[in-house]
Amino acid sequence: MHADEAHTDEDLVRRLLRGQFPRWADLPVRRLDSGGTVNAIYRVGAGLTARLPLTSGGAGTLEREAYWLPRIAPLVPVPVPEVVALGEPAEGYPWEWAVHRWIDGDALVEGRAEHPERLARDLAGFITALRGAELGAGPPAHRGEPLTAADAETRAAIEELRHTDEPFDAGAVLAAWEEALDAPAWSGEPRWIHSDLMPSNLLGAGGRLAAVIDFGTAGVGDPAVDLIPAWNLLPAAARRVFREAVDTDDASWSRGRGWALSMALVQLPYYRGTNPVISANARHVIRQVLAG
Repeated sequence: MHADEAHTDEDLVRRLLRGQFPRWADLPVRRLDSGGTVNAIYRVGAGLTARLPLTSGGAGTLEREAYWLPRIAPLVPVPVPEVVALGEPAEGYPWEWAVHRWIDGDALVEGRAEHPERLARDLAGFITALRGAELGAGPPAHRGEPLTAADAETRAAIEELRHTDEPFDAGAVLAAWEEALDAPAWSGEPRWIHSDLMPSNLLGAGGRLAAVIDFGTAGVGDPAVDLIPAWNLLPAAARRVFREAVDTDDASWSRGRGWALSMALVQLPYYRGTNPVISANARHVIRQVLAG
């Protein structure tokens, strides 16, 4: 997916475990299919996962997760990852890596929720709890800045869209983007946000939200970005339930829609040939935003 991506495989994970955490060295190791773009994830035995960042940028978030996740966990209504060990570069792998406790659940997929309105309420409960977390000063969240910060990159992606075979009207997409930019900026105190609530970072079980994972981009900022599941996951009827349950104003809703659109537009050309999960979701978001 990335030009500077590190190679990983099951044998590498076994060697890393043997050299640094020998108590887990004899457990079976299996790579998991994932739509994620930051880490290669391996199941280790029945109760653990090894997460190996694919690029140096992903590696830079591990210590932040290890510090903040134990503080966030008691404040939100669903499980979040538990970091049980941090590994060092070795065996030709160049960055730190992490071992997490296994969480049961399946990555959610747009259009496939068993009980979308129930899921919408669960998501709203998580987002509301996180944005109300009293954790003191936190790090700036990725995408926690004003929506205008994404303007140049989003406009460039729209121009690129004009020269592809994707079945979208670039003029309509640009109009939707400019409508989001016109929304008033966030004027409140920065809130705790996840900032990457893509379906692949949401686990479900029995029609409910079972866990939220991948907090590498979490921090404080404008909470509008955490509204993106309204367009990247939920159908229209459940979107209305979500909006009511999450208790957001019109300006924040518009900025959330803008973030969902911007992310999709940037992701589509980058991942269309390498990550079918992300590129399919990007197309879904664009359709949902244009449908109103």
